[in-house]
Amino acid sequence: MSIKRIVPDITSDCMADSQKFYTEFLGMQLAMDMGWIQTFVSPQNQTAQITLLQSTGQAVPNPNLSIEVEDVDSAHAKAVEMGYPIVYPLTDEPWGVRRFFVSDPNGQIINVMCHLKSRG
Repeated sequence: MSIKRIVPDITSDCMADSQKFYTEFLGMQLAMDMGWIQTFVSPQNQTAQITLLQSTGQAVPNPNLSIEVEDVDSAHAKAVEMGYPIVYPLTDEPWGVRRFFVSDPNGQIINVMCHLKSRG
C-alpha cells in the first residue's frame, strides 16, 4: 500500500480556541477550513499537519487519524479481506475525497482516504 501522508485528527469542542492555539501559538497556517473541519500546516514543512474536527455527537465517530493512500479501493478491499471492522463505508464525499473508516486493533478510528482528483 502506498501511503502519501498521515495526519492526526483531533476532535474539538472549542474550534475557535483551538484555531488560535495552532496558528498564534504554534505558528501553523490554516490550509483548509470547512467550518466543521480545519487543517493546519507548518509553513516550513508542508507535510507536518494537524486536523481539527468539530465534535458532532452523531453515531459515526470522528477519526483519530487520517491516512492518505494512492488507492483507497484496494485499501478497503484489504481491510475487508483481513476482517477489520469498517465503521464508515467507502464513500465519495462532496468535498472531493473518497474514504472509509476502519477500526484498528486498539479501537482507534482510522480515516483511510484519497483525493478524488488524484485517482486514476
